[in-house]
Amino acid sequence: MIADDTAQSALLDVQAQDAAIARLTHRRGSLPELAKIAELEEKRGQLDGARIEADTEVADLTRQQKKADAEVEQVKTRRARDEERLNSGVITNPKDLESLQHELVALERRISTLEDEELEVMEQVEEAQARLQNITGDLVSLDTDMEHLTGARDAAVIEIDRQLDAARADRQQVLTKVPDDLLALYEKVRAHKGGVGAAALRARRCEGCQLEVNSADLRDLAAAPEGEVLRCPECDRILIRTPESGI
Repeated sequence: MIADDTAQSALLDVQAQDAAIARLTHRRGSLPELAKIAELEEKRGQLDGARIEADTEVADLTRQQKKADAEVEQVKTRRARDEERLNSGVITNPKDLESLQHELVALERRISTLEDEELEVMEQVEEAQARLQNITGDLVSLDTDMEHLTGARDAAVIEIDRQLDAARADRQQVLTKVPDDLLALYEKVRAHKGGVGAAALRARRCEGCQLEVNSADLRDLAAAPEGEVLRCPECDRILIRTPESGI
């Protein structure tokens, strides 16, 4: 393939823009904020699960507390009724009086037991509410951090996209200087060579594979007709002559 020096030099410019685009694309996908956001998202999922568990625990304990309150009030109501009967003088039978007094003693014990259980449940409710409050606070703090990171990520993406647009525009401008057949060869080689399809030859070294061309191959390159598209003997990339090629 034959291409004039201007077209071959332009191909190096295309390669430079492709390298810049690749670097920017890689940077866009590997911003430090992305890893931190992913880490916070995972942590938030764990915290939200803990929040649901704590919220459920608070609800369950609150129901237990209401039930305990109701039981205490129910027994106290019964005690008040029995005390009223005892003090009214309506019951005169000694056995009935003794039975009622025994019942009042049993009710007092029952009330004491229920109030202890009620107090224990109240303490459990307070502890669960404190845990829920702490988890909720952690979630608020995490969401604030997430908001800051998201803002930083978006700002970085906007700047990278601006640079990408500029690089793509420059590439399109340079492409007008590259013949279609040379460009097709470049794209084919680039696809198989890690994104580098063309490289300069400087000081007898291919800047694509960074290997020095041996003397025999260098003589063959020097003997090639003017304008012939050269290939690196080591990596097979398109090799562009420069004033510092050494041939």
